[in-house]
Amino acid sequence: MSPRPTTTDSETTASNEPQQNYQSIWLVVAGASLISTGLAAYEIVPASVTPLIRDSLGIGSTIAGFLVGIMFGTAVIASLPTGAVLDRTDSRTAMALAVLTLVVAGTWGWIAGQRGDYRSVIASRALGGVAYVVVWNAGIDIVSRAATSENRATAVGIFTASGPIGFALGQGTGPLIAHRFGWPAIFVAFTGLTLVGFVLFWPASRGLGASSGDAPSIQEFGAVLRNRKVWSVGLLGFLGYSLYLFVNSWGASYLTTELGLSLAVSGLLVAVFPAIGVVSRISSGLLSDRVFGGRRQPIVFGSFVVAAPLVLVFTRFRSLPLLVGLLLLTGFAVQLTLGLSFTYVREIVDSRVAATAVAFQTSVGLAGAFLAPIAGGVVIDLAGFDTAFLLAGCLAICGIAVAWRAPEPAYS
Repeated sequence: MSPRPTTTDSETTASNEPQQNYQSIWLVVAGASLISTGLAAYEIVPASVTPLIRDSLGIGSTIAGFLVGIMFGTAVIASLPTGAVLDRTDSRTAMALAVLTLVVAGTWGWIAGQRGDYRSVIASRALGGVAYVVVWNAGIDIVSRAATSENRATAVGIFTASGPIGFALGQGTGPLIAHRFGWPAIFVAFTGLTLVGFVLFWPASRGLGASSGDAPSIQEFGAVLRNRKVWSVGLLGFLGYSLYLFVNSWGASYLTTELGLSLAVSGLLVAVFPAIGVVSRISSGLLSDRVFGGRRQPIVFGSFVVAAPLVLVFTRFRSLPLLVGLLLLTGFAVQLTLGLSFTYVREIVDSRVAATAVAFQTSVGLAGAFLAPIAGGVVIDLAGFDTAFLLAGCLAICGIAVAWRAPEPAYS
């Protein structure tokens, strides 16, 4: 009988490496996603208790919309500089600093809210916006590095799904937190989730943060900003985020003001709108790759074609089951574009400036997120909810026109 082969230590180590690497990848994804989920909940939660904040601080709809919009405004300004810094520094360390920044911003907002100091609340939210954009851009960078070419799209899709999960968490639990602890507590309620995510993320991401290769030159950076295809995809992101934040910011207020529902019920109902994005954002890539053979344009075109009529007719119905159905369908449709746009924009530029393109997409998309809550508040104050939803539907129609002529990646 032949002797049984022995296994050397090196062979054992080699055989264990794929499993260890696989586990490490998903710990990085899980940790980064939890950090992002906590930030997204912090970002949207004032929208769930807008009437309480307005009554407490004596402010109107326009200024109340600024509580949500300021974070996106900060992110618009900070995204491109953040992307440039991340290309030249350690993204992992940047994530750690962003988590610390959120803790500071949340505590500041909580104290300012208790004192009734609206300007300090706004300033704290602006600081939180810096933390948000760092986590988003650095998270996509690190998750992309951690994953292999075979599972990168899935990993990034899961990370981007942290946005709607956080929005649903903020919308659904915000009124409950405000009722139990007072509305200023919403600003510190989700920092614990980011800390849990950081505990998972930090050890698993060791060695993944440092940039490799030369940073893009000024000429390459400028070429991205002059690229018409990049602007086309960016405009789709702008319109998609505008619709997304308009409904998230004013949906609960509509249900409370026009239908007489309690804040808690309205928040839970509107939470389905971002929550369906968990399915939508992940499935957008699968639909594009497996149903449309890698084409991106049909997904974004279909996204706006479905969303436009749903937004236009939203205020025409009073049936709660029907309104929930409309929120689910609209949320799914709008977030198909949001889920695909960051992969989309990377594919239409040279790989050396892909990170710059993502930062640009973040900046332009979040410009829509910044403007929509504020503009929505102005229209609601002047003309009411019916007109505001009508104008939002017109934005979706514009999205149809832009998506019709959207480019495809060269390899499609």
